[in-house]
Amino acid sequence: MINSQNNDLYDLSEALKVENLTVNDYDEICKRLKRTPNRTELGMFGVMWSEHCCYRNSKPLLSNFPTKGKNVLVGPGENAGVIDVGNNQKLVFKIESHNHPSAIEPFQGAATGVGGILRDIFTMGARPIAVLNSLRFGNLDKPSNVDLLRGVVSGIAHYGNCVGVPTVGGEIDFDDSYSGNPLVNVMALGLLETNEIVCSGAKNVGSPVLYVGNTTGRDGVGGASFASSELTTASLDDRPAVQVGDPFVEKSLIEACLDSFKTGDVIAAQDMGAAGLTCSSAEMAANGNLGISINLDLVPSREKNMSPYQYLLSESQERMLFVVKEEKVNELIENFTKWGLYANVIGEVIDTKEVIISHKGNIVAQIPTSALSDDTPVNIRPVINDPPVYLLNKWEWKEKNLPEIDEQQIFSLKEKKSFSYSQIILKLLSNPSIASKRWIYKQYDSQVQANTVFKPGESDAAVIRLRVQTEKNKNKVFSGVAASVDCNSRWVSLDPFRGTIAAVAESARNVSCVGAEPVAITNNLNFSSPENEIGYWQLSSSCKAISEACKALETPVTGGNVSLYNESKNKDNKITPINPTPVIGMVGKIDNAEKAISSEWKNLNDQIWLIGSHKSEITIAASSYLEYFHGEITGRPPKIDLLDEKLCQGFLRNAILNSFVVSAHDISDGGLAIALAECCILSSKGASIDVEKVSNRNDNLLFAEGGSRIIFSIDKNKEKEWLKYLKINQINSQSSVYIKKIGYVSSETFNIKIQEQNICNIRVEELTEKFNNSISGHF
Repeated sequence: MINSQNNDLYDLSEALKVENLTVNDYDEICKRLKRTPNRTELGMFGVMWSEHCCYRNSKPLLSNFPTKGKNVLVGPGENAGVIDVGNNQKLVFKIESHNHPSAIEPFQGAATGVGGILRDIFTMGARPIAVLNSLRFGNLDKPSNVDLLRGVVSGIAHYGNCVGVPTVGGEIDFDDSYSGNPLVNVMALGLLETNEIVCSGAKNVGSPVLYVGNTTGRDGVGGASFASSELTTASLDDRPAVQVGDPFVEKSLIEACLDSFKTGDVIAAQDMGAAGLTCSSAEMAANGNLGISINLDLVPSREKNMSPYQYLLSESQERMLFVVKEEKVNELIENFTKWGLYANVIGEVIDTKEVIISHKGNIVAQIPTSALSDDTPVNIRPVINDPPVYLLNKWEWKEKNLPEIDEQQIFSLKEKKSFSYSQIILKLLSNPSIASKRWIYKQYDSQVQANTVFKPGESDAAVIRLRVQTEKNKNKVFSGVAASVDCNSRWVSLDPFRGTIAAVAESARNVSCVGAEPVAITNNLNFSSPENEIGYWQLSSSCKAISEACKALETPVTGGNVSLYNESKNKDNKITPINPTPVIGMVGKIDNAEKAISSEWKNLNDQIWLIGSHKSEITIAASSYLEYFHGEITGRPPKIDLLDEKLCQGFLRNAILNSFVVSAHDISDGGLAIALAECCILSSKGASIDVEKVSNRNDNLLFAEGGSRIIFSIDKNKEKEWLKYLKINQINSQSSVYIKKIGYVSSETFNIKIQEQNICNIRVEELTEKFNNSISGHF
């Protein structure tokens, strides 16, 4: 039994506030323990029952995700998902958030976000091969948002560059809703190096529990609870809850862990991430249906006189917990010592299903594993049946609400004056959310490991070459994997269901645009408080959309992260929620990485084609054009026909693999005109475009979004073969997919005609200057 002298008196109401627990939670804890918890135990429950660790508000919604597929080897429940990518190679991948830490300590918050997701990958026995990030900040006209952006980018660059894992892609968006509450989502990929996938469930009663890696300090204490509460003006006081990372220790830890896993002497492994020792010990015990005892006196520490509470809730970085074979423990310790790391036996696996913690000769915590890990509270919340009235009102918006247009100019509701089409294109290209992120990408090492096929920004998805072992004297063909992270949060804020379906579709579309087959997703659900009925309705609608889209596109969910309470409270107690942001991390496979294509035009006079769906709506509503040019965030996002989406992507992939298509780029923010301009900028080549009028509004044709559309170019030397290929490979007649030629690659200018009438003519140098200098001008 737990030693009574450790049941110190404490102020219950203050302790519950600190741990983000309710009185009902406390009553449930007492019921499960059959006694009152001491302060250390209450802290353990606080982190393990937080949204960050147990998904108490989101678990009922996540349970409906499709999680199985022909390529899925490990789905939700382990440190990361695992898929088969062919050639006896297995890809491990996951996405995680570090939002609140980055809000108050941007450099370390972002850096440790990278370190944490990398540990999720190599804990499974995989070598990390790539990192992508999805970032959201408030508008750059506020100096505080610029400072957050600088700090986050520096933190990501520092950790990734030092640890030697390439940062190969991502997305960055700016909106006032993220002011003071930036989103820092990091996705990592790894290639399995062990014969067996390393899992987290403890086995074999009496097996030693081995602590490896860095020392434990007071940094990061209570980080999981901090991540599961809203940000306030007092949040700077929570800086001690932010961890401090060391990428050079992480690099040693990667090598030492992979060496150890390859011996087969590690029975189970768990990263000490959120909730540190508490989470890793409880989850290992629960996943193995056993118990664990730990002696805190044996834990390597960097500070004197640490309390049991601090040991157990510290989130000091670069630490792992293993269950190992008893007869091999000394060899494993020697291996970690060789890499300059700590390795101490701190406990053992026990047959009673409890986590038992001792310190200075006393038992300071004794809790059933089920109470901490696999039988945690679930909040069943009612979901409103109908969309909120404010959204229904926005959905009433129609294009006729915009000013009349003439052949050459459009009146801006935002700036109260008229602009030519060329001026509008340049204005959209210079908006920070659309403009080049080169200033950011150039801080990342994208080429380390020498397997990155395209630099960030060159292609719709990142492509990583996988080196396949082949027989001697045979040509080497390298397979590859592609990855993309996507979410149009404006669309999700205006319609969580349609917007999230679009996020899944776009992420798959981007993977298809490089020639890879979308296989599976991981997701990061960034939402505001689930205690608000609109916030919970947004989360529920988004989860339903992920289920529907992933089933239709056959891209199951292998895991992910939920980050709630993303809202900030000012000194007047006014709460500002972020735009709901369900980031989709899509991975795909390609048999021959040399077949992968980028977005820029390749050759003068190559034909430019467009593929899309008539059933998938195309509209100015909810568009970047409507927001950035007219200053209106309204309308209902376009509906996507998922069957046509799948057909468009499949047709394009086959055309790429048959070497007809030499470049491809999906049409997203800014519509057709911006997608074409981006291809011109990337290639330093022009385009001559001639399209048919589809309505009385040229701005609809140029700047509307939706339609599952992709522009691609055909090798000028294969035009005859391409036309024959089109005739033979007609898309299912029951679909409404169309494919049409819209122009050709030219030398110096970007020219658009609508039914032979010139709409714009812009030199590529002018496009490039606007696109490249928008964000960098803030620094």
